[in-house]
Amino acid sequence: MGSSDGVLSVTLDEWSDDEIDAMVEVGGNACANSIYEAFIPEGYSKPGPDSNNKERAKFIRSKYDLQEFLKPSLRITSVPSQKNSLQTSVSRKIIDSFRSSSSLQKSEGMVEFIGMLKVKVLKGTNLAIRDLLSSDPYVVLTLGKQKVQTTIIKSNLNPVWNEELMLSVPQRFGPVKLQVYDHDTFSADDIMGEAEIDIQPMITSAMAFGDAGMFGNMQIGKWLKSHDNALKEDSTVNIIGGKVKQEVSLKLQNVESGDLDLELEWIPLEQ
Repeated sequence: MGSSDGVLSVTLDEWSDDEIDAMVEVGGNACANSIYEAFIPEGYSKPGPDSNNKERAKFIRSKYDLQEFLKPSLRITSVPSQKNSLQTSVSRKIIDSFRSSSSLQKSEGMVEFIGMLKVKVLKGTNLAIRDLLSSDPYVVLTLGKQKVQTTIIKSNLNPVWNEELMLSVPQRFGPVKLQVYDHDTFSADDIMGEAEIDIQPMITSAMAFGDAGMFGNMQIGKWLKSHDNALKEDSTVNIIGGKVKQEVSLKLQNVESGDLDLELEWIPLEQ
C-alpha cells in the first residue's frame, strides 16, 4: 500500500524508517505491552535505538502482524483478502483482557478518570413529531453521573447542531446513553428516541496504540453493527491528524422514526 492513500497498515510489505521508529516507540507503551508482549520468550532481546532497520522491522512483524508474543487465545485471525487494510482491530477478547489487566486503580471515595470523550452532535434526520406539526429537539448524553445536553432547536425535524459536548471517562465506564427530547414550555419534555454508544472499542484501541500523534492516518478499531445495537452501519475507529476519532450513525430506538449522526474524539490524560 502506498503512502499516498494516507492509510498505514501493520502488514505493509515495506516500512519507512519513521514508521518503524513510531512502532518501536509504541512498543514501550505499557498498555500496548500488556497485550502484545504478554508472552514474549525469556531471553528475547527487543531492538533498541542502535538496532538496524531490518532487526526492528522483524520485531514489529513478530509483535503486531504475526502476534507471536500474544496469548494464543487472543490472537486476531487475519483475512487474506484484506491484506492491504489494517488488520489490528481489537477483538472482544483483547478488550476484556485489557480491561481486566489494567493497572489503573480506583481510589477509595474518588473516581479515577482515564480521559475525556468529546462528542460532536452533528445532526438529526427525520425525527419524530411531538408537537402539532413538528418538534423542538435537543440531545442529552449521560455517562455515569454526568449529564450534558445540546441547545434546543425550534420547530425542526432535521436539526443541525454541530455542537461539541465533553464527558470525563472513568476507569469503570459503561456505554454513553443518548436521549432525544422535545422541549415543551408548559409540560414535561417528550422523549423522541434513545440509543446507547459503546465507547469500549474506541478507548481500548486508543490505549493499545498509545500516542496517536506518532502515527499517520489509519484505522485502529471498529464497532460492528448488530441486531442488539442502534448502529446504522459499522463504525470504524481511526487515527486522523494525530487524533483518535470515530463517526457514528444511529437509528434511534423506541420511537417511530429518527436518525442521529455523531463524531467522537478520544482525549487521553496527559502523561
